[in-house]
Formats: sequence, C-alpha cells, structure tokens
Amino acid sequence: MKDWVAWHAAYGDPSSSLSTRLRVVRGRLSRALDQAPAGPVRLVSLCAGQGLDVLGVLPGHPRGRDVSAMLVESDPHNAALARRGAAAAGLSQVEVRAADASRVDNYADALPADVLLLCGIFGNVSEGDIQRTAQAAPALCAAGATVIWTRHRRPPDLTPRIREWFGAAGFEEVAFDALDTEALTGVGAGRLAAAPRAGLPRGPLFTFLAT
Repeated sequence: MKDWVAWHAAYGDPSSSLSTRLRVVRGRLSRALDQAPAGPVRLVSLCAGQGLDVLGVLPGHPRGRDVSAMLVESDPHNAALARRGAAAAGLSQVEVRAADASRVDNYADALPADVLLLCGIFGNVSEGDIQRTAQAAPALCAAGATVIWTRHRRPPDLTPRIREWFGAAGFEEVAFDALDTEALTGVGAGRLAAAPRAGLPRGPLFTFLAT
C-alpha cells in the first residue's frame, strides 16, 4: 500500500503538481468562505491527509473563527500531523478524526456541511465509487453548500463525467480549474442548488484501490 505520509513530501516542492493543486484548492476554499452566509460555518474534509488545505486558509481568513472543521483521515500518522498543525495554528475549532472517511457514520455528528472537501479521493477509487460519492454528496451538505473536489485529467479523463454527476446531483458548477501541470490536475467547485437530500448514505461511499 502507498505510504501516504511520504506522499505528502511533494508538497514541500513549490513547483510540484501537488503544490500547484494545493494553491488552487486553498483559493477555492477561501472563496467559499467569503461567500458563506453570516454565522457559523461547518466544514468537513474527507481523506484530509495532513489538512494542509484547511490549515493553510483558516488562520488568515476573516471568516476563519466562524468555521468549525472536521478533518477525517484514516492514516494515523497523517491524522497526528494534522492535529499537531491545527494546535500550532491555534485552531481549537478544528477536530481531526482518525477514521474511515468512506463511512458517513464516522462523522455524521459534523454534518450537514456548509463546505465539503473531496480532495485527493477521486484519483484513487473506481469510476463507480466516484459517481456514488457525487450522488451522495447532497445528503452530506446543508442548503447552498459548496463542494470542492479534485481528480487528474490523464486518459481516460473522467472529469467531464464527474462534472455531469455533480450537476445531476443538484450542484451548480462554480468553477473548474484545468491545471497545466505534469499530473494534469482538475479542481472542481460547485454550489448545492437543489434541496439537501434527507437520510445519510449507508455503507461505504468508496474504497481506495490497491497501489
């Protein structure tokens, strides 16, 4: 299985595809917080890794203190690093939960989300699991929530279908960034225009493929 702690090392290279993706995701997250209604904001990040996207935005954002964040990460080492990073940044409103993010009951108490991050997932699961997750997303979200997702655009490029799946689920596309990096990354953002779906999904949303 992939060493997900070592995988994060590429973020240390500002010219890497991962660093470029991180900058774009942070920008989309910042804009989502800018546009969130006044009052508390619930943020949920699935397969959050070391939380570099969230922890890189909240400390300096005007709405940062309005946000209560749940970072869900199954790798205990990455979860510990995310927890340490949140503490170092003084973000007491960020909880890092070492749990399987594919199972909604592991973080149901943090839902519905006003901002849902699905970053670093879709390049590691099957096409069917991507569609299942997109279809389930409205049940995880509050009215008007923003979802941010990532997926590479290498052949066969699934990003056009992923955009369609989120659209069919009730998300109005806010942006799609096709990054001209070695990894050909795509970053999507959408706002839930349909009514949130009642009832949380049962069973796993996705299963990471063996690497």
